[in-house]
Amino acid sequence: MKFNLKGWSAIYKTAKGEGTIQCDDGQSMAVSIKVTGGGLTFGKSETKNGIGKFSEAAKIDDLLGAYAAAQAEPRRQVGRGPGAHQGDVSLALSGTGSGWDLGISGAKFTITKR
Repeated sequence: MKFNLKGWSAIYKTAKGEGTIQCDDGQSMAVSIKVTGGGLTFGKSETKNGIGKFSEAAKIDDLLGAYAAAQAEPRRQVGRGPGAHQGDVSLALSGTGSGWDLGISGAKFTITKR
C-alpha cells in the first residue's frame, strides 16, 4: 500500500489520508485511511510517500478494516485479530514525514474502500 496522511493531536490524535493497495496478483484498490486514538498527545504531523506491507491475505477485501497501533514511530507494526475477516492480518508501516508530537499515544488505523 502507498499512502499519504495529515493529522494533528490535542489530547486526541486524528489523521486522514488516501492511498492505494496493490497486490502481488495485480489487483489494486483505492482506499481512505483514518487514524484515531490517543491519550495525552499534542502535535501535528504529515506522512508523505508512506508504504504499508500487509501479511498474506486470501483476498484484497481482507485488508480493509481497523488495525490497532502502538505509538506513532517512523516505522511501526500494526495488526488485528480475527473478526469480520478471515484470520489475522498485520501491517508494517513506514514513510517520511514532518511535524512534532509530544506525549503518550495509542491509535486505530482504519482502511476503507474509496
